[in-house]
Amino acid sequence: MNVQWYPGHMAKAKRMMQENIKLIDVIIELVDARIPLSSKNPDIDALAGNKSRVLLLNKYDMADPKYNEMWKKYFEDKGFHTALINSKNGQGINQIKDIVYKACEAKIERDRRRGILNRPVRAMVVGIPNVGKSTFINSFVGKATAKTGNKPGVTKGKQWIRLSSKIELLDTPGILWPKFEDPAAGMRLAFIGSINDDIIQMTELSLELILFLSKYYPNALKDRYDILIPDNLESIKDGVGVLEQIATKRSCIMKGGEPDIDRAALILIDEFRNGRLGKVTLEFPE
Repeated sequence: MNVQWYPGHMAKAKRMMQENIKLIDVIIELVDARIPLSSKNPDIDALAGNKSRVLLLNKYDMADPKYNEMWKKYFEDKGFHTALINSKNGQGINQIKDIVYKACEAKIERDRRRGILNRPVRAMVVGIPNVGKSTFINSFVGKATAKTGNKPGVTKGKQWIRLSSKIELLDTPGILWPKFEDPAAGMRLAFIGSINDDIIQMTELSLELILFLSKYYPNALKDRYDILIPDNLESIKDGVGVLEQIATKRSCIMKGGEPDIDRAALILIDEFRNGRLGKVTLEFPE
């Protein structure tokens, strides 16, 4: 399944970020803990240059716990200051200020030597669509400052937010990159809702998800839907029978008594995105 999505407003947002990077001391990037690598925009690395970097693995509560610490160490080994957070309920948010200050120690010390005191650290907050960036800012600031939504593209322009006398945040629109070189990355982004669903074949996407879950998390499907999962699922076509079982269990029946697999597909994707299939990580550290 080959997924590509790069609407015009994302190109405009990227140009805006390039124009503002000179004002920034540190970049705070959010990724989805279920797909940390696929949800990390490679364009941000090029944009950042030598800026300090903080990387937050958001929605870690929805990811497989045994991989969360492995991914955290993976990024720390690459020079990022990292944390596991759940921006929706505030888990891990209290540590972010200290992490930002630590990432900016050299900058703060340079200012001190120059006699510049109390200049706030300026942080640019970046992330792909639907990664929870605006929810993180609202949780970090402590009030509803940034708009939030469950559709990609809610934040349309930049917003400066004063967190305190010591930190200022620049919120930016969620952007992807122009071409996903790895088709699997585009598919994973579609799984978590970072691609506009209107351009996705949702039934095919659900079959890809069934194929993955049957291999790595078969109990997720068995337990949620009380169905049988064949041991020999090898292609997405093999997953049609699983969708038919889900349709039957959820009373998705068309006229004539046929199971409505398209409705079942939407149920499966929605329940995965909302964490109802359990804690699932979709890619693993090398």
